[in-house]
Amino acid sequence: MTTSYEVAVRAEATLGEGPTWDPATGRLLWIDILGSRLHTYDPATGARTVRATHQHVGAAKPRAGGGLVLNLRDGVGLLDPDGGFRWLRHEPVPGRRANDAAVAPDGSLWAGTMRYDEAPGGGTLSRLAGDGSAELVLDDVAVSNGTGWSPDGTLMYYIDSPTRRIDIFDCSADGRVSGRRPFVSVEDGAGFPDGLTVDADGCVWVALWDGGAVRRYTPDGELDRVITLPTPRVTACAFGGAGLSDLYVTTARVGLTAPHPVAGSLLVVPNAGKGLPQPAFTG
Repeated sequence: MTTSYEVAVRAEATLGEGPTWDPATGRLLWIDILGSRLHTYDPATGARTVRATHQHVGAAKPRAGGGLVLNLRDGVGLLDPDGGFRWLRHEPVPGRRANDAAVAPDGSLWAGTMRYDEAPGGGTLSRLAGDGSAELVLDDVAVSNGTGWSPDGTLMYYIDSPTRRIDIFDCSADGRVSGRRPFVSVEDGAGFPDGLTVDADGCVWVALWDGGAVRRYTPDGELDRVITLPTPRVTACAFGGAGLSDLYVTTARVGLTAPHPVAGSLLVVPNAGKGLPQPAFTG
């Protein structure tokens, strides 16, 4: 187990986000939200691709039948294996864009939104089924961010960044959530919680925007590890690689007057822990 980072992909992403391991292709997916770019990285070969999306993109996740589901500014779209695009749910709202998203154990997509001005209550969290039907879960969010589930699927973790909290919900057998309560609060001066991932031990890893670090909290909410990084705007983290032991971390350059050379790059902490296999979207 190590806590030192390496640069997996040197880049200058404006707002790097959403690292996701795709086991079907053996590639790490990540996006540049404001750059409208979808990146892939194959750690076995070093091969990279970059594809433009036609608008700001908050997340890209694998689909069960191949291709990707994209959380986009104006709704949720499907990228087919042949490269074709179609909307699954198109619902543009002026001044609002997509942000982070995650796939639940049942294969549904939990898609977050936020206003560009980050106004309180301007964002949402919705649960989308494979047929595009949607259930509004939260309608009073400021910056909808990290979402993840415990190894047994009975708990869901969620971040609305300005609250400085990771919240926890009970998750029922039909995938619905209830009983929202604080799990961890990030102290003033340590940054804002952004993206998260849950490991095989049920520990929650969270990236700290303006905190220059990734933290791991035990299932009891105790801080037990901190990985310090040289650039302040750390956005999200996910386990990847053949054994799901490497922690990939995205970073951003937006708003920095003198960015560190790795700001906007995809970083990796080798042998950081043990991740959980992530389900694919059913759509």
